Amino acid sequence: MTAGPIFVAGLERSGTSLAYAMLASHPRIAMTRRTNLWTHFYNQYGDLADLDNFERCVAMMMRYKRIVKLQPDADRLRRDFLAGDRTYARLFSLVEEHYAERVGKPRWGDKSLNTENFAEPILNAYEGARILHMIRDPRDRFASSVTRWEKRRGGVGAGTAEWLASVHRAEEFQARFPASYMIVRYEDLVTDPEETVSTICGFIGEDYDPAMLTMGGAPSLTEKGFNSSYGPVEGIQISTASIGRFRSILPPSQVAFVQLVANEEMARHGYPSEPTELDGIAKYAYRTGRVPLELARMAAWRTRELVRDRRGRPVPEYRIVDSAPKS
Repeated sequence: MTAGPIFVAGLERSGTSLAYAMLASHPRIAMTRRTNLWTHFYNQYGDLADLDNFERCVAMMMRYKRIVKLQPDADRLRRDFLAGDRTYARLFSLVEEHYAERVGKPRWGDKSLNTENFAEPILNAYEGARILHMIRDPRDRFASSVTRWEKRRGGVGAGTAEWLASVHRAEEFQARFPASYMIVRYEDLVTDPEETVSTICGFIGEDYDPAMLTMGGAPSLTEKGFNSSYGPVEGIQISTASIGRFRSILPPSQVAFVQLVANEEMARHGYPSEPTELDGIAKYAYRTGRVPLELARMAAWRTRELVRDRRGRPVPEYRIVDSAPKS
């Protein structure tokens, strides 16, 4: 098997950072995090065989904060790119390969949210590529997001629509590319980390290394207590405390809505529905208010995503480094 790149896909609050930290701690794997190269750059600048297009693309990459952190050599990137195929996939791989070389590891990988949206071009572009798609109980994922950001735009309707879209892609690509695409449940990763990580290593073609569970290769996460929605985690630990936390955070009407519209997908991935206490006025309000409101929010989320896909998703202004010299 060719040892191609490794991608961690999935939604925010689904354990993608945990998977990243474990992979980054493997002695052979150099992982980057949240580069979003495919989201912000793929096909955004036209044909890169056109030097003007290529220069516009590279100029923006060199101002993108998450690429700047990798300390790229722009001149070397230009030289290496112009010496071979002039495609986006190859340009992205050069950025990653140069970083892996700098940190002294032979294989590279990237953890960026929603990478599943680009699974087909990624798997077609890179021989031996592997995609690990993290999923999590949609009730816990939504509870984690509202705890993290207080107000979740679009409410539980948008959150559930997002989860369903991601899971449907996970199922599609695992069926189409069984040797290259693997669904990993967050719950399995924290409940039985050694067995789950060993299985992941077999899938990506690497030997399991116990150092992966120490997560020492991701100090930017471990030193600040990871990015848990429920407060800092002391030391380096893999905890099951977040499993089922939705029961103490989400109101019954939100839990009921998630279960109403995602019941089949939840069941397929081992997340059984639970009884919810909705009686009298609460049940009436749920049926006449909550359900139609959240269904409308689901539709709005889907429409917004279609528009963004068509328009493209450029680098946000707040993630661009000011190119002007500072006095």
